[in-house]
Amino acid sequence: MTIQIIDCAQNTPEWDAARLGLVTASEFATVIAKGKGGGESLTRKKYMYKLAGERITGEQEPGFSSPDLDRGHAMEEEAASWYAFTRETELQQVGFIKSDECGGMGYSPDRLIVGTKGLLEIKTNKPSVLIGLLEKDDFPPEHVAQCQGGLFVSGYDYIDIVCFWGKMPKLVKRAVPDRAYQATLRSEITRFNDELCELVERIQRYGEAA
Repeated sequence: MTIQIIDCAQNTPEWDAARLGLVTASEFATVIAKGKGGGESLTRKKYMYKLAGERITGEQEPGFSSPDLDRGHAMEEEAASWYAFTRETELQQVGFIKSDECGGMGYSPDRLIVGTKGLLEIKTNKPSVLIGLLEKDDFPPEHVAQCQGGLFVSGYDYIDIVCFWGKMPKLVKRAVPDRAYQATLRSEITRFNDELCELVERIQRYGEAA
């Protein structure tokens, strides 16, 4: 397995180019999703079509934007500074981590934790959502696929997730590699990439026999 760390700012043309047509940890939950009755998931199919289009055209499909995403970007630096100060550690920003395992995959960490093999994932949550997370006091299940995926892609030892809102208490939880879960990721990402390659080949051949 070969790992490449691309040192660029996220949400830039260089970052977009690194991710083009590549399955990423933020969508691993989509990749492993099952449809009704165990059939094919519609969101999985849509994601595969998106990546196939990027591979065929060499152009990134326009992404989704929302006030929540914009808020997350704006508050990320504040959350990172809070974590670094309270944990007495240094953080490093990188753009993208690529792995050639499973036919290719990647992960965009919010920060690397300097001096360790640690990753930091930052989630900004509205107070009403954060209260629910604080009540449960557990690693947020909706982020398990992305965070275990980040560990799987990078080969790092642990990941801390910070659920953050400026005036609220902060939730910090740590996860280490779950080998059984990552075995599922390995199998499903490999299958997804095999199907993706076959789809690209079919579409590129479309009309040749006409």
